[in-house]
Amino acid sequence: MHLAAALAFAGVVVSLVAGLFHADSANANDHPATFAEYARSTIWTAVHLGQFVGMALLIAGLLVLLVVLTPPDGALAWTARFATVAAVTALALYAVLQAVDGVALKHAVDAWAAAAEPAKASQFATAEGIRWLEWGMRSYQSFVLGAALVLTGAVVAGTGRVSRPVGYLMALSGAAYVAQGWIIGAEGFASANAIPTLAGIVLVLVWSAWLLASAWARRDPRVGAGTPTAR
Repeated sequence: MHLAAALAFAGVVVSLVAGLFHADSANANDHPATFAEYARSTIWTAVHLGQFVGMALLIAGLLVLLVVLTPPDGALAWTARFATVAAVTALALYAVLQAVDGVALKHAVDAWAAAAEPAKASQFATAEGIRWLEWGMRSYQSFVLGAALVLTGAVVAGTGRVSRPVGYLMALSGAAYVAQGWIIGAEGFASANAIPTLAGIVLVLVWSAWLLASAWARRDPRVGAGTPTAR
């Protein structure tokens, strides 16, 4: 339990820290402005690698938690299996997403920024096509990550081995990611996505911190059960 909590919380922290360095002052749906900003960024690829590391840690935490909590059989066991598949798929999709956003898009906007005027239109069209591919990848990744969080939250709440509100908050964060997936798929990085995005960040931060605090507050079951303790 301690390992799962530590991995999940570390993943949230790494993702948030990496996000602080993400170039995002322009309206994300204003492609000329955002592409110019991305082209000026010298740490774009490193930031996205940091975000991938954060997601990998978070998913690792979920997987360890599912191993620890999963009962041997029954409905919750099947729920945990589906949660595991969703979590692994979400990480794979996120790897492709970060390759598209952190590498392919960066090269495309750099080429557009450096192109002479006659070639700028075609270079911009290439970058915009990659941006739309990013929308599609992020949309489906958000759907699958949301499903993984909802299913893991159901396992946490159902087993009762961790505070049940952690499971409820986990499921709510999953619902926020599902909402993000729908909006991004329909409208891109529109202002309508601000509330689900903020809700997802806050909820994941709260449940991961609560899970970490609960894990470290749990008394070692060996203490008081006949196992000698260090003095």
